[in-house]
Amino acid sequence: MQELKFKCDPSKDAVFGHGFADEIGNFDWNETIRIVENATEADVRRVLAKARRNVKPLTPEEFAILISPTADPFLEEMAQLSRHFTLERFGKTISMYIPMYVSNACTNKCVYCGFNHDNPFTRTTLTPDQVENECKAIKKLGPFENLLVVSGEYPSLCGVEYLEKVLHRCRPYFHNLTIEVQPMKAADYYRLTESGLNGVVCFQETYHREAYKKYHPRGMKSHFDWRLNGFDRMGEAGVHKIGMGVLLGLEDWRADTIMMARHLRYLQKRYWRSRFSVNFPRMRPSESGYQPKVIINDRELARLTFAFRIFDHDIDISFSTREAPYYRDHIMRLGVTSMSAGSQTEPGGYATSPEALEQFEVSDDRSPMSVAEAIRTNGYEPVWKDWDAIFD
Repeated sequence: MQELKFKCDPSKDAVFGHGFADEIGNFDWNETIRIVENATEADVRRVLAKARRNVKPLTPEEFAILISPTADPFLEEMAQLSRHFTLERFGKTISMYIPMYVSNACTNKCVYCGFNHDNPFTRTTLTPDQVENECKAIKKLGPFENLLVVSGEYPSLCGVEYLEKVLHRCRPYFHNLTIEVQPMKAADYYRLTESGLNGVVCFQETYHREAYKKYHPRGMKSHFDWRLNGFDRMGEAGVHKIGMGVLLGLEDWRADTIMMARHLRYLQKRYWRSRFSVNFPRMRPSESGYQPKVIINDRELARLTFAFRIFDHDIDISFSTREAPYYRDHIMRLGVTSMSAGSQTEPGGYATSPEALEQFEVSDDRSPMSVAEAIRTNGYEPVWKDWDAIFD
């Protein structure tokens, strides 16, 4: 069968393909920070008034005003608007998912990650049989139907052929399969959708082109344009749901999330058949020992969440077990729509190799059923299954 050709894939004139990397130069990083710094109280009131009218969506620049320090006194008003738009779109539901790490082998040398290639630990890559054992163990924890398959970025070990085998083993146990692995060609994403793939999550980490190289000195991940254009390749391949995020702690978190808002609008315009989700992971301790360059506190993270919901009413906002139980229990009523539970961040952590090298430490270590009970206590309903499809 002839291989499908995709415009976003690498070509002779574009080693890393085409996509948002062709557009990002139109947005100056320092000028983006100045939008935040120059925001006035009148600007905040104007943006919130527009949001309440709900006639036109906010622009990324208006989103920038809502995450500026000037907007801090308006936190309660933003929380109520965020809650209103979330209830209007999603109702009182929280979608439940669980990650399954299949490998901690990685060719990258990300300075902040426990999977860094130079960390002197034995690496584990699960066999298809071990993957199935993990699936069985997860189903004993709770009635999960949304599975996130995660691996380090090691294409020769965890490439498209390996992932096909993983998806085939997971499909009988879960209705919704998402991957968080190395960025791939659009042709490979399309091939995986034919094997039952529903979604792809990828973290750009930071949109600061110059700083990006400092954090990713070696490996395929060191190529900024390749990673950034990966979202276009997902969209062109017809991936049903595309997950985005930046790692809060690397560079100025406000500038990074504004750039992500611009990226989201770009993707929505071009790949309108796909759904989108965002995640705001704060750095957690890992074997790397790396300390965050910047800190975003609990209040700022809450305001970021509210601002993004006001910016986009339809986006799925996810909070993982990186965050503490008390924080997740409170934020779930104010804008969040999906949560992980019972997470193990090492390959085989549920049944096979519970002592393997983990990517980072979780903060919320409650059982899935305990998290579900907390959701019900808040007057919400945990949703274990929200996607179904028939595959040949």
